[in-house]
Parts: sequence; C-alpha cells; structure tokens
Amino acid sequence: MQYTRFEKARIIGARALQIAMGAPILISVPKAMIDPVEIAMKEFEKDVIPLTVKRKRTFIKKTVV
Repeated sequence: MQYTRFEKARIIGARALQIAMGAPILISVPKAMIDPVEIAMKEFEKDVIPLTVKRKRTFIKKTVV
C-alpha cells in the first residue's frame, strides 16, 4: 500500500512509542540498535508493523442533472 508522508510518520511514531513502552520487537535487530524510532523504521521497511490506516474517501462523484 502506498502511504503519504504523514501516514508514514504517524505509523512509525506510534510503533516507536509501543516499542519504548515495552512491546515486543517484530524483527531481529542488533544489540547495538536501541533507538525505538530506528527499530520502528526497520519494521516499516519490512512491512511487519501491525497497524492499519483508515482513509476518508475524498472523491465524491456528483451528477449534474
């Protein structure tokens, strides 16, 4: 799925907060990598973050009669 930069930032930020609060890490990372944001970015790149994005439908088809 194609994400906007705002959606990407929100997903990575939310996942980084979860990791910082003790959530299990879903990928294998080196012991030296301790920054939750870096770990969340790696998870995002591998497409394993268990979050979904709900979008409003902005396209409204109007019929002129």
